[in-house]
Amino acid sequence: MSTCTVFENVRLIDPAAGLDQPGRLLVRDGVIVGHDLPGAEGKPEGAEVVDGQGAVLCPGLVDMRVEIGEPGHEYRETVKSASRAAFAGGVTTVAVLPTGSPPIDDPAMVRMLRFRGEEPDYVSILPYGALTKGCRGEELAEMGLLSEAGAVAFTDGCRAISSARQMKLALTYAQAFDALVVQHPEEPTLAGSGCATEGELALRLGLPGIPTAAEAIMIARDIRLVEMTGGRLHFGHVSTGEGVELIRQAKARGIRVTCDTAPQYFDLNENAIGDFRTYAKFSPPLRREEDRLAICAALADGTIDVIASDHAPRDADDKRLPFAQASAGGTGLATLLGVTLTRYHDGTLSLMDALSLLTNKPAALLGVSGPAARHHARPVGTLGKGVPADLCLFDPDRAWRVVAGELPGHAQNTPFDGRALEGRVLSTWKNGRRVFGGAA
Repeated sequence: MSTCTVFENVRLIDPAAGLDQPGRLLVRDGVIVGHDLPGAEGKPEGAEVVDGQGAVLCPGLVDMRVEIGEPGHEYRETVKSASRAAFAGGVTTVAVLPTGSPPIDDPAMVRMLRFRGEEPDYVSILPYGALTKGCRGEELAEMGLLSEAGAVAFTDGCRAISSARQMKLALTYAQAFDALVVQHPEEPTLAGSGCATEGELALRLGLPGIPTAAEAIMIARDIRLVEMTGGRLHFGHVSTGEGVELIRQAKARGIRVTCDTAPQYFDLNENAIGDFRTYAKFSPPLRREEDRLAICAALADGTIDVIASDHAPRDADDKRLPFAQASAGGTGLATLLGVTLTRYHDGTLSLMDALSLLTNKPAALLGVSGPAARHHARPVGTLGKGVPADLCLFDPDRAWRVVAGELPGHAQNTPFDGRALEGRVLSTWKNGRRVFGGAA
């Protein structure tokens, strides 16, 4: 039996099509039929009607940098609990890093995670394949087999490929099937056992520092390797002004590099670690205010291609340790849209541009946008006709406060605890089925 849903009185925003207008959207059997269709075609008899009351209806968000607890760390988070957090944040598709236990360096692991994401109550999962076996940085993984199984890109997560020769081989090998390589931009011998940005604050707190040059040195090296090989390279969670300037210059020269950043790098600075506040410990660490402002500028001028949550669930016991020993990482799925909209409310980004960084741009980078979706993936990131109805309805002006312990999902290690935000998700749909929220 056919099912239909009509979304009325909504502001339709689809960055992939440059669409921003009031109207209505028709979904039939979990697939988008079109918007502003005339008469009975646009409102079939017996259709469920969702009155958006003027809220924004956009594609479900695509988060290209997420850790989940499965496999191996289910005490931190499960696919089920991560899905609750994702749907509450308007996220319907996540690209999952391969650094679980065991790492995703086997095609069977890729297929298993893809299968989990096909369940109707779970967020869609796009697995990364490990760039090296065991994510140990020693021997290249079987990228060809992993790609055939559905891996969307290749990375060792927060473990940088320290060997220039190894990275050159990876870029050359990946080029054979136009695969995307994702690098953690931090020179590991400079980073060492550091846990805060090198400078006055780290010195005052007695914490081992990481110089900001560790990011720039790795980015500069790898840009040169891309020039040598012609490969495709993406830098994850860039955090420094010097780093984004190198990427800006490389793009101007036509080099195939892209990058993302995470909300903590444009909304917080190093002062957030306060008196050894471990919920604000990240890799790379939070930076100085001038770096935060440089990240905001790079978002505004298009140097940064994507905003990703950098969601890293941690148990309370992982954080209740001395700062230098505590695990790095923060939960970010439920707060991704709200924190991103801070840059809309302060005028850094238009609403269209902010949503583009969260929808069609990550989908395009991962090869899962529109009818040309690769990797055996369902197309996401657009309101286009014939695309699965993954949708996010949100009010960009509705205020709320982040409270650790009250976030959806299991993981609560948010660096934004106590932060007042404007922009609240009202409802989320996957394949045309409501998976979060109620009436607007």
